[in-house]
Amino acid sequence: MLLYRLLLIIGFLAIAFCGSTTVFPRLGAVDAQVPVTEPADEPEIVIDPGASGRDDNAIAERLRGIFQEISGLESVVVAVDAGVVSLSGSIADDALAERAKAIAQRVSGVVTVETQFERDLSVGRNVEPVVDKFGVSLQNFLSALPLLGIAFLVAIFVGLLGHFIASRMSFWERVTPNIFLAELISGTIRVMFILVGIFIGLDILNATALLGAVLGGAGVIGLAVGFALRDTVDNYMSSIMLSIRQPFRANDHVVIGAQEGRVVRLTSRATILMTLDGNHLRIPNASVFKAEILNYSRNPQRRFSFELGVDADDDPAAAIETGLQAINGQDFVLNDPEATAEIREVGDSNIVIAFHGWIDQRDSDFNKARGAAIRVTKYALEESGFALPEPIYRLRFDNGLPSVTGNLSKDDRREPTGASPIKAKAETAFDVSPEDHVEKLVDSERSDQGTDDLLNNQQPVE
Repeated sequence: MLLYRLLLIIGFLAIAFCGSTTVFPRLGAVDAQVPVTEPADEPEIVIDPGASGRDDNAIAERLRGIFQEISGLESVVVAVDAGVVSLSGSIADDALAERAKAIAQRVSGVVTVETQFERDLSVGRNVEPVVDKFGVSLQNFLSALPLLGIAFLVAIFVGLLGHFIASRMSFWERVTPNIFLAELISGTIRVMFILVGIFIGLDILNATALLGAVLGGAGVIGLAVGFALRDTVDNYMSSIMLSIRQPFRANDHVVIGAQEGRVVRLTSRATILMTLDGNHLRIPNASVFKAEILNYSRNPQRRFSFELGVDADDDPAAAIETGLQAINGQDFVLNDPEATAEIREVGDSNIVIAFHGWIDQRDSDFNKARGAAIRVTKYALEESGFALPEPIYRLRFDNGLPSVTGNLSKDDRREPTGASPIKAKAETAFDVSPEDHVEKLVDSERSDQGTDDLLNNQQPVE
C-alpha cells in the first residue's frame, strides 16, 4: 500500500513536470516564442519631421518579414503611412493581436500602431496550435523518459530504505517507553523518507519548485483539516501523554469523572473499563486526560465510614466508646490506624455519630466490611441500652381534639420481636472476603494478546 501511494505521487508529479515548459526546451517547436512585456514607463516617441516614404516602406517590409516568421501572424496585413502602422487581417485570438501590436511598436520609426484585426474562426487555425502543443509536450515526455526513470528509481529506493528502517519495531520498542510511541516514531520515519525520496527525484528533474508549490498547498489543506479534526488531534495527543505518564495499572479499581470500574486496557483512542456490573465502558482518552481520577487500588488500606444516631437523652461519649469497642473487635478492622468516631450533629430528637474504620483491601472487601461494621455497631448500641430513635411526627386534628405526639418515652418503647441482638451477633459470621469476579473477568480479557495495550508495568505510575 505504501509503495502504491509513492508510485501514484511520483506519477502525478512527473505528468505535471513534463507539461511544464520551464524545465526542458520545446523540441521542434514551430517558433521560439519569447514573452513580450511592455515597460511600465514607455519612453516618449520623438516624431522625426524628415521621415519619408522610403522609411514607411522599410518599416512595412521589416514588419512583414517578422510576422512571416511567427506562427499565427503570417496573414497580418501591414500598412505604414507617415510612421503610423495599421495592422489588419484575420487572427486567431487576442493574445496574438496584442503580440503583433507590441512587435510593431518596437520597430524604429513607428509613431503609433492601429489595429483592425478580425477573429479567425476557422477550425484549422484554432485547432492546429493545440495539436502542435500536444505533440511538443508528448515529444518532451518521450525525451525525458530516461531521466524520469532514474528519478523514479531513486525515489523508490529511498522510500524502501525508510520502510525497512521503520519496520524494525523491536528496536523502536527498546528505545521508546511504550509501543504507542514506537509506532508513532516508525510512522514518522516512514513519511519522512517518502518526502525525502520525492524531493531527491524532483531535484534530479530540476523541478523542486513544483514540490514547493505542492507542499504549500498541502500546508493550507492541512491547516484546514487540523481545525476540522481538532477533537481527534486532542484525543491523539492525550493518548500519547497517557501512555508516557500512566495514571493507573491494568485491573486497578478507579473512578474517572463519574464512571467507576476496573481498568481493562489503554488503547490509542480510548480507555476501556469493566464496570462493577460487568459491562464494558469506553472513555475517550481526551476525557480521561482532563478528568479527575480516583484510584482505589494504589493504597491497599482504605477507610470506611458510616453514621448512626442515638437518642438525645443518651450519653454520646458512652455511645462512641461502645461503638468503637464493637468495631475494633472485628478481625477485618485494622488496629493501626485504629477506628475513630466523632459527633457529627445534634438533631431535634437524636445525636448523629460518625464512625470510621480501616481495612486492608487485599484481605477484605470494602462494601462487605462496611456493612458488617454497621451491623455489629448497631447491635452493640442496642445491647447497651442506647436507643436508635425513629422520626417523630406531630398530629393535629381539625375538630379541636388535643394534639398527640408520636414520640414515646424510653419505658414505653417496645422491645423488638424475634432473636435478641446478643444472640444474632453471636451466631453471625461475617464474610468480608474480597469480591474478585470482576477482577477475574478483566484478567481473562487481558489474556487475549491480539489487542494492543499501552499500559506497561515497567513505566512509573503517577
